[in-house]
Amino acid sequence: MPRPLFIALDGPKGTGKTTLLEAVTQTLRAANHKVVRLCEKKSDPFRGPTMTLVNQLARNPSQALELQVCERLAESRAWITRNVLPKQPVDSIILIDRWYPSDAAFRRSVPFSQILRMNRERNVQVPDLHVGVVTSPDTSWARAAARNRGLGSTVMYKLQEQVACTEAFERAVADQGWMLCRNEGTIAEATRQVVTAIEHVIEASLGRYP
Repeated sequence: MPRPLFIALDGPKGTGKTTLLEAVTQTLRAANHKVVRLCEKKSDPFRGPTMTLVNQLARNPSQALELQVCERLAESRAWITRNVLPKQPVDSIILIDRWYPSDAAFRRSVPFSQILRMNRERNVQVPDLHVGVVTSPDTSWARAAARNRGLGSTVMYKLQEQVACTEAFERAVADQGWMLCRNEGTIAEATRQVVTAIEHVIEASLGRYP
């Protein structure tokens, strides 16, 4: 591959995205691929001030504040695009835990088309493959409740909010033509779906796949 492949996994809380990411990583490495695992929030040097705004937004929702959060996240991704992604090996597959599609899951008043535009205007790296990981809201809510940390969200506290979040995310996936992975069966099934899609991207990058 002439450059790293950039694969983003996104989805609402509790859909098993992180577990799937780990399984995909292991499968790709077993097939002798060089895999780099990144996490948006851990790579973002501005995350602290942004989360202060997110907490304010949770307490006092407003479109102006939500827009400010979206803009800060886009600026952070632009920084990661310039300062983190170019440092990865050119023959690697970069798997990132969340990227700008994740904004579709919890933004309420800012249209997702506007979020996409503000990311693209800042030259945020476009993934070679977007994978949207979803389950039914009831399933993801129950999974989150069973975790030690619970839902772990500063913006959603009710099942109805999880339903709205899932619907918003699925609309974004369908509108943008991203890959939808329904992670309601076995982790092996979901892993196979994602790895197959990544292999197709690899083949296409090498000019071997239509």
